[in-house]
Amino acid sequence: MSEAQKLSTENLVKPPEKWYSSWFDTPYYHILYKERNYREAQIFMDNLTHYLNLPEKAKVLDLACGKGRHSIYLNQLGFDVLGADLSENSIAEANKNANETLHFKVHDMREPFEEKYDAIFNLFTSFGYFENDEDNLTTLKAIKESLSEYGFAAIDFMNVNQVIDTLVPEEIKTVEDIEFHIKRYEKDGHIYKEIDFEDKGEKFHYTEKVKALTLQDFEEMMEDAGIYLLDIFGDYKLKKYHKTESERLIMIFK
Repeated sequence: MSEAQKLSTENLVKPPEKWYSSWFDTPYYHILYKERNYREAQIFMDNLTHYLNLPEKAKVLDLACGKGRHSIYLNQLGFDVLGADLSENSIAEANKNANETLHFKVHDMREPFEEKYDAIFNLFTSFGYFENDEDNLTTLKAIKESLSEYGFAAIDFMNVNQVIDTLVPEEIKTVEDIEFHIKRYEKDGHIYKEIDFEDKGEKFHYTEKVKALTLQDFEEMMEDAGIYLLDIFGDYKLKKYHKTESERLIMIFK
């Protein structure tokens, strides 16, 4: 796997085994993506919870929640929310917003939860990070096992066909006076993003690597996991999915 790694001008620090464990735990990840359109994300959650017709105080799991911004919004909508993420730093930050109906915990998404949920959301391409393809199937099975009898799950993934067609190979993005040099490419069934930057005299290099999963890939995994795919949407307004034009691949299942 292309590993997350930190380069200094004098030595090379051996990277950890999993890129997502390192990159998501750095402050630089949150700096780079601070300008994400969170209002659009809130509209998506409004539409999604309305479509699912979730009852008041429904138990909702935000799987791979990061710092909990979306968990917080779901809680504001009146739901009993658990935000779960592998990043200890993100969960520590998220816990500052915890209350009686909003909790956070460090959790590996490959492991099912003892408690059952009325809805499980995996949002904004927070899937397909694992080196072993079997782990993706294991994650789907864990989601299914964590749903209540009448619960629904939603995965919001990139539409790989559209992403590859519109991939920007190189760009420079400046955020908080840090110049991020970004390269993107598709290789061996994965989409890579190489990120290089300097801060306080140190050079850094990180690699994001996500499995280029198509709708057909998900359908095959869901069949293996005994999951029923109920509906497919192509954007946050829940418009019809189009294989080459849609920006997102949003799957509702149980």
